[in-house]
Amino acid sequence: MASAMMIFIALAFLRPVEAQNRIALPGGIGQLVNPEGGYAGSLACASCHASAFQNWAQSHHAHAMDEATPETVRGDFNDASVQQGGSQARFFRRDGRFMVETENGQGKPEIYAVSSVFGIEPLQQYLVRFDDGRVQVLPWAWDTRPKEQGGQRWFHAYGDEPIPPSDTRHWTRGQQNWNYMCAECHSTHVEKKFDAVTNRFATTFSEISIGCESCHGPGANHLRWAQSGKPSAPLKGFAHKASTRAQPDWTINPQTGSPAQGVARPIGDEVETCARCHARRATLSEDWKPGAPLEDTHRPAFLSEGLFEADGTMQDEVFNDHSFKQSLMYAKGVVCSDCHDPHSARLKADGAQVCGQCHDATKFSAIQHTGHSAKNGPDCISCHMPARTYMVVDKRHDHSFRIPRPDLSVKTGGPNACNDCHTQKSAQWAADAITAWHGPTRRGFQTWGETFALARKGDPSGKPALLALATDSTKPAVVRATALDEAARFASRDAVTVATTALRDPAPLVRLAAMRGLGPLPPADRAPLLLPLLSDPVHSVRIEAATLLAALDPRLIPLGDALAFERALGEAEATLILNADRPEARAGRAQLHLQRGQVEKAEQELTTALKQMPDAAALTVNLADLYRMTGRETDAATLLAQFLAQNPDANAVRHALGLSLVRQKKHGEAITLFERAHAAEPENPRYAYVYGVALQSAGQVEKGRAILEAASARDPWNVDLNNALLADALRSNDVPRAALYAQRLTQLRPDDASLARLSNVLNRK
Repeated sequence: MASAMMIFIALAFLRPVEAQNRIALPGGIGQLVNPEGGYAGSLACASCHASAFQNWAQSHHAHAMDEATPETVRGDFNDASVQQGGSQARFFRRDGRFMVETENGQGKPEIYAVSSVFGIEPLQQYLVRFDDGRVQVLPWAWDTRPKEQGGQRWFHAYGDEPIPPSDTRHWTRGQQNWNYMCAECHSTHVEKKFDAVTNRFATTFSEISIGCESCHGPGANHLRWAQSGKPSAPLKGFAHKASTRAQPDWTINPQTGSPAQGVARPIGDEVETCARCHARRATLSEDWKPGAPLEDTHRPAFLSEGLFEADGTMQDEVFNDHSFKQSLMYAKGVVCSDCHDPHSARLKADGAQVCGQCHDATKFSAIQHTGHSAKNGPDCISCHMPARTYMVVDKRHDHSFRIPRPDLSVKTGGPNACNDCHTQKSAQWAADAITAWHGPTRRGFQTWGETFALARKGDPSGKPALLALATDSTKPAVVRATALDEAARFASRDAVTVATTALRDPAPLVRLAAMRGLGPLPPADRAPLLLPLLSDPVHSVRIEAATLLAALDPRLIPLGDALAFERALGEAEATLILNADRPEARAGRAQLHLQRGQVEKAEQELTTALKQMPDAAALTVNLADLYRMTGRETDAATLLAQFLAQNPDANAVRHALGLSLVRQKKHGEAITLFERAHAAEPENPRYAYVYGVALQSAGQVEKGRAILEAASARDPWNVDLNNALLADALRSNDVPRAALYAQRLTQLRPDDASLARLSNVLNRK
């Protein structure tokens, strides 16, 4: 009865908009699909919020996903064919449906019906629904740009790079699975509903696109409030609401050309609402609420290598949130809607004119600032929001609003805005030009590029700056968290001290990172520090603490904390169950069982998961390791060998099989496997270390040394490589080499007294 009343209210509110014919909505946009959970659908908002509704209806959010109909499909399905990257496809229509013929998961041609479309500009993607509830994103996209801009064509999302069925990025595999990878941010109130027993999805959503309730939460009670005539009701019927900041004063200071004042940022403001989808993160819970920090339902990434450049500029597709949270503008209280209309998502002014809302355009467009004449000079966006292109045609601007620093590019090798245009010039040339305009002193809010560049190399000389960065409360939380995460590789008392203090940091992302820095502590010392975090107000912090405590002796958990521990551990397991369609979650759940001494449950989890995901290398290695732990070394080797026979490119499995053979005293066979793994991935320091040590153990001392030294030249601060080379130098009585490696290890492990003594002895010889 309640659901019927909710739909009646939605329709009643819709009629005035229909009568005035304000906007035509294509196939199903804004319509309620699943009335459960208090969701009313965007159409229910139209009568009272007509202007906002019209702006939203024309936005990219409203068209994030649509059913495939003649009104929504933009691609050429008139028997069009395309070949790229070793793949090919044909697009045609059959019985009113849009069809694609392309390679299946076995590399054979197969015909599929398009079930849905994704997006409208600058590209549109197409989805295929399978009988087991999986929805997969086809690799072929339609370039919706005008023809004169290079559009109106089919292209492969990975360009010319071949993506065979064995690649995890192949369109039939997990990395292109809509249910896990895409649904939450392209539809409203998504419930994944993966059945780990049957390996099937029954994913639902309340609205096919990103509707009003994606940001505002369930609206049925708000509709009832609107009809009730009780304006004093808390939150106007909504259960939760994003925090509202104080009114800012963006008055421009005539001396600087920028606002002099900032405004305090409340917890759970609108930026956190946007961050839910505009951040690189993993989903921990579907129970998202406006006003909660992102970390309450998601696990955000750090500014990690491969995702971000050392200075924090975007590298991979990271969706803006972490870029923006590094900026001075964010620190001053700026929110997304200061620049973007929250409903249409369009800029509030054209191009760089949006910057003129708060910055003196005359001052900042002058040649004294830009170094370029007004006629051919770059604008604010070109210099302070450099762009990268993803998915071949999708141009994204970095939102860290940084001052161009080609001098940092000289030191770190990263990109800079100047050389984005001056591609034929060097970073040093650009750095010299800026020095000529603005003098030798460089300004800028983002000052951590060199520190993170050293950390990524594993260079301990950067540790003091890293720890200082982690403790500097004036720096953005995401930067402090990243500094703590990087510092964990430098095991030392001072790093643990910094991590211990950071456990009380007001930013949940910093608390998450701090827990990783407690590794060097003995379990008995670690437990008391983690116990208070079992009752942390933020979900991701609680489950991280519980997971770390699960690995400790249960006797270290006092009776008074047992209930909080079991509750947080239950939350951790619920997250793993939610993501049981992913091999990493399956492995995590098995690990949790092992940590609690539940070996049979762990084995059952891994065995079942491998039946569902037979080509998951990580699961295979984990199950083999469990066999080893329980004394079944032969079973481990058999499992690994069988997997390798079916997946000959699985180097992690090849390496693990080699280790198993070593434990069985089959050294010759093991060395052959180690050699192949190292040859396939020579940049992997672990493979080089094991191969080099194995060679030396087999009497091939010189060859093993050459492998180890070559790897050390690439990665001079790797602890394992330095240990192996120190042992080799001591055996051969090569004092200078031994002194070098001992000195490196002393820098990496400054609290190791025996290493310090050895280094002193060697340096005196």
